[in-house]
Amino acid sequence: MTDQRAGIMKTVLALVCLVVLVLCGFFWKMNQPVVMTDDQLRANGAIVLKPPRIFSDFTLVDHFGNDFSKQRLKGVWTMIFFGFTNCPDVCPTTMATLAETYSKLKDAEKENLQILLVSLDPERDTVEKLAAYVPYFNADFIGVTGNKHLIRRFTAEINIAYSQVPLANDNYTIDHSSQVVLINPKGDYHGFFKAPHTAPKLRQTWRSIYATFN
Repeated sequence: MTDQRAGIMKTVLALVCLVVLVLCGFFWKMNQPVVMTDDQLRANGAIVLKPPRIFSDFTLVDHFGNDFSKQRLKGVWTMIFFGFTNCPDVCPTTMATLAETYSKLKDAEKENLQILLVSLDPERDTVEKLAAYVPYFNADFIGVTGNKHLIRRFTAEINIAYSQVPLANDNYTIDHSSQVVLINPKGDYHGFFKAPHTAPKLRQTWRSIYATFN
């Protein structure tokens, strides 16, 4: 009887261990990024350039007043949105979406991703103005401004179109591209995310690109 009971206990223990292993495997798989094909990425608004494009160095300034050059685009992934603080709709909406995207990433993913707002209106977007605007969306985000000619060259090399549009009373606005640019850890133009943006699509597509990069 004792041997029979011991055998039952061993069987139950083995079944419990098997269930635990299956559950661990399930949760591990659920936490892994879904690797998408190029067609699937494209269908979800993510365009990957093959090969990535190299662009010129530059020296701009971040919203802390520190120099910001191409060197600071190396070692981590970077999402860049090109906009301006006086933008009434597309810019704050996109920045809010990027904030939602970033907030739901794992800590290890956040350590490997920085998010920038590069101003297309450097004459009005001073360091102080960006310092008040960008952290409103997320304290980890970085605002970048500086020489308008360097910004123009930077945007030309990564296909960001924009133009100043006159308004009444000597005011103006800026029409601009709405894609989010992706820079890889080598500091090269890796691709972009087309509008309209949603946080789930941005997370899913970036995780896939991140997981397959070498």
